[in-house]
Amino acid sequence: MIFKIVKPLIAVIVVCILAINVLLLSVSATNQGTLSSSGMSDIPTVESLQLNVKSAILIEQTTGVILLSINADQSLAPASMVKMMTEYIVAKKVRTGELFWDDIVTVSNHAARSVGSRAFLAEGDQHTVKELYTAMAVGSANDAAIALSEHVSGTEQNFVTLMNEEATRMGLTKTHFINATGLSLADMPEGFRPDERGETLMSAKDVATLAKNLIQDEPDYADVTSLPFYKLNKSDKEPVVNSNRMLENYQATPSFAYEGLDGLKTGYTKSAGYCFTGTAKRDGMRLISVVMGTPSMESRFEETAKVLDYGFNHFTMNQVIPAGSLVTGMETSPVKDGKQKNVQIVTKDDVYFIVPKSALSAQPIATVHLASGGLAAPVAAGTKAGTATFTYEIEGHSIVQTRTVDLITERTVEKENWFMLLLRSIVGWNRAE
Repeated sequence: MIFKIVKPLIAVIVVCILAINVLLLSVSATNQGTLSSSGMSDIPTVESLQLNVKSAILIEQTTGVILLSINADQSLAPASMVKMMTEYIVAKKVRTGELFWDDIVTVSNHAARSVGSRAFLAEGDQHTVKELYTAMAVGSANDAAIALSEHVSGTEQNFVTLMNEEATRMGLTKTHFINATGLSLADMPEGFRPDERGETLMSAKDVATLAKNLIQDEPDYADVTSLPFYKLNKSDKEPVVNSNRMLENYQATPSFAYEGLDGLKTGYTKSAGYCFTGTAKRDGMRLISVVMGTPSMESRFEETAKVLDYGFNHFTMNQVIPAGSLVTGMETSPVKDGKQKNVQIVTKDDVYFIVPKSALSAQPIATVHLASGGLAAPVAAGTKAGTATFTYEIEGHSIVQTRTVDLITERTVEKENWFMLLLRSIVGWNRAE
């Protein structure tokens, strides 16, 4: 009788024990999955940002590392973000001495007839290159952009040839320009349209690459792009207000001021929607964001803030390998005919990577290539002995970064005297380090 009562109780206890074990295994497996992500679980997915854009991208400026990408290779109408290429070419001409900021530009009938954002230039007006450049960069003035393009190349279409050539040089594979402004073909005056029909197109990735080149090659860009307003003529009652309402120093209403933001370019056409290329710097890291096809003026800034926050909140520029570091497993280079047969080699420069704030201790993998046959004495300190390529992959993320730096000798190695070299050749002996 007792056995009949106890037997079902035992069965119940066994089932409960099995259930508890299954639950513990499940919890254990969940915890192991979190740990294996090396802290990446605190970086939100791009999808969780719920960006209201046709395309978007976020890159770090010096390395070009892509931190966020949505349809970034899709060619779309970029609107006035095109003017960054016009800015780049004009500034490059000044940098190379082919043009000067105080050169006088006479406004043509074509420039005066432009539509959209304008500085309200009249045919025959005269302004310096710098004045028109500033009106274009701050106020997105189409008439100023056309006047500059004609001053540089004679006609806007000749200038467009330069734009497309520069795009090829920069590797902008999803880009084609038809004018210096970003206006749609239908908005260009008859007689000044390109022979080939088509529209200006750029991908978000290409726009970011263009911005990266502009910042890199024209380090004083922010002297203009960060101006909250600009008066082309001293007699103007009202200044042109910068269309970039995310500037850190933006005072007008409504303001979307963002810490560290000093550029770059807004854009709008009916076909493009509202677009914006923004760049901001915090704690030594500069990010470039591009949003394309947002539904309103306000939303292009709101979406940009989300994109930039994603970068600044979760990533940092970290010195992973300091200059003067040894590479484990390849600490020396052979030296032929030296008083020492090997010399210690170290990294010439610092190595920086974009790393998650939650994984600052992660280390890259190194691949070393030394000069064939080693070095020949005498060898001066600081002589290049080869290169080291460091590869860093953020676990749980598609980001893979590589940096290559020179490996240099840490000290001088003198050439051995002729007698010792003769002795070595006879007995096959090499002096130890």
